[in-house]
Amino acid sequence: MYLGLDLGTSGLKGLLIDAEQRLVADAVAPLTTSRTQSGWSEQNPADWIAAAESVLDSLAARQSLADVRAIGLSGQMHGATLIDAAGEVLRPAILWNDTRSSREAAEMDADPIWREVSGNVVFPGFTAPKLAWVRNAEPRIFEKVAKVLLPKDYLRLWLTGDYVADMSDAAGTSWLDTGARDWSDALLSLSGLSRDAMPRLVEGSEVSGTLRPGLAERWGFGERVAVAGGGGDNAASAVGMGVVEEGTAFVSLGTSGVLFAATNSYRPDPATAVHTFCHALPGTWHQMGVILAATDALNWYARLIGADPAELTGTLGGLRPPGRTLFLPYLGGERTPLNDATIRGAFLGLEHAADRIDAARAVMEGVAFALVDCRDALAAAGTRIETCFAVGGGSKSRYWLEAIATALGAPISVPADGDFGGAFGAARLGLIAAEGDVSIVTPPEIAEVIEPNADMTDDFAAAHARFKRAAKLVIELDGYGSVR
Repeated sequence: MYLGLDLGTSGLKGLLIDAEQRLVADAVAPLTTSRTQSGWSEQNPADWIAAAESVLDSLAARQSLADVRAIGLSGQMHGATLIDAAGEVLRPAILWNDTRSSREAAEMDADPIWREVSGNVVFPGFTAPKLAWVRNAEPRIFEKVAKVLLPKDYLRLWLTGDYVADMSDAAGTSWLDTGARDWSDALLSLSGLSRDAMPRLVEGSEVSGTLRPGLAERWGFGERVAVAGGGGDNAASAVGMGVVEEGTAFVSLGTSGVLFAATNSYRPDPATAVHTFCHALPGTWHQMGVILAATDALNWYARLIGADPAELTGTLGGLRPPGRTLFLPYLGGERTPLNDATIRGAFLGLEHAADRIDAARAVMEGVAFALVDCRDALAAAGTRIETCFAVGGGSKSRYWLEAIATALGAPISVPADGDFGGAFGAARLGLIAAEGDVSIVTPPEIAEVIEPNADMTDDFAAAHARFKRAAKLVIELDGYGSVR
């Protein structure tokens, strides 16, 4: 058997598969995020370990883990986990959706070397600007930094005792020479760091270490269980969906929203704010447009009106043309294509007739339109999409998928029952690391292909044009409604 552990923002999921990639058991432990100031987002790394212990307790209570040959890891990207020389955590981890380092990111991005080497805009959510913020705001902590780990790699440290990162996750730090698949000494030097502060790099399908004997004994694992390099959450999800060849893509409706396309070569285009990262398999890369709030936006609205998100979306009925109400889903800034950490969301076109269902539709349409902006940015970067799958919790809403398919003007394939997200992709990477068979990375069985609604294509296109004009107007304002 093979175990995938996916360290997400809202929870840690463990998924166990057999040699035929059939689900054996799974378990989830919730996580919470601390937001003590506007734009801040932090988690305590100790909570990640506690969540992993809870998941392993649950799995071991239902299924013997003695036949597990390998563990694969997936996780939220970009987070800065700062470790001192004694291996202790110096402060809460600063997460991917934290925008406090917007000033530092802008200063770094103004130096052409960052884009030239990393192939990407230096976004505030990336790891390097977070360290610049710590260097400026918490110099005593910065002086003690011995290692910088990404969230899932802190979990790996606990599992194996080794400081290791994989290529796909490392590409989101701004310190990786993404084309060469190696740390950039020049970029690290600009951050006041060296290779000594970085984990060793491996490919996602390589063995990064072995499970520590004490942990193996605690949960009944066998001897020398391999731990694979794994991948950042989106790259791991792509492995789970079989999105590893040019022309294949998926749209992810998780806390954030992603339009992810696999590429067979390194083709950076930072001017479009498209992310160009290493994939989790050797010799492959990927590009993606990222929006910071997808289900996060729907969950925010549901909390606002005291409703359950699933029940709310279940009352929407069939797809309708967009109404007067518009929603901009920029609750914590935006990445693709705006690269704006200070922009905030907005409802526009509200009227007396608007009710909670109209507003719910507007929220879901706003996410769909933001994904259209990502599609346009990917096209500008020369990336073609021939096949697109749906993944993530939001993909359980048929209404949302119909809206996205119609807004994109492209069919979306819905996998048959099964979990093909980060945990499954991580388990697959564990299988490859243990057995060496990359051919197991195949697309899932398709339950349904959702076609665009031809009768509403023009309506959605017109609403998207209004969405883009509204975004330009809101960009002129800061979060308090004053002109920038």
